[in-house]
Amino acid sequence: MKTISENVENTIEIKKSLFICRLFPVKNIVEVKNCIKAISTKHDDATHNCKAFLVEGIESFDDDGEPGGTAGKPMLNVLKQNKLDNILAIVTRYFGGIKLGSGGLVRAYSKSVQETIAISKIIHLHSYNIYELSFDYSILKVLTNEIRKNSFQILKKDYDENVHFQVAINKNNQNLEGLRSKLGGSLSINFIGEEYLNLEK
Repeated sequence: MKTISENVENTIEIKKSLFICRLFPVKNIVEVKNCIKAISTKHDDATHNCKAFLVEGIESFDDDGEPGGTAGKPMLNVLKQNKLDNILAIVTRYFGGIKLGSGGLVRAYSKSVQETIAISKIIHLHSYNIYELSFDYSILKVLTNEIRKNSFQILKKDYDENVHFQVAINKNNQNLEGLRSKLGGSLSINFIGEEYLNLEK
């Protein structure tokens, strides 16, 4: 899966209209809605805030008052042509007084997104299973060595009465059961869920 590493913004001017494109890497629909709400609030004076996104196997677009098929759909097509996922594009337009026509609008919104992708850092995400490992301090050194040896990625560490590590394990890595049998009752393993992450070094 390909997406962008961070939020990116780019502005172009076409016949006195400003097109401000923002790209957001998103993990779920909740993040999509939050980003859309923030931009719509910040630019509530704009002529249009058009959107397109691909996330969780869902694709959607919104022309936000532009003629049907001239904004959101072309934006979505550009995202798909670049084989991007987990991404939201919002193009804010401030009308400059000169109408562009349907073809002109399609080209303008497409260009706005394409140029913003061109200045973005593209990253590859891979599917990981996320687990919480809970254990006694007495096996901290041994477990840390085993985690390193098995190429698990530690995402988070918490220390209280026991130690809690949140780890990401590549779905092709089958060494978790070996770790469980080696440390036995000293280690509690709880599956949290699946997540797409960029953990390449």
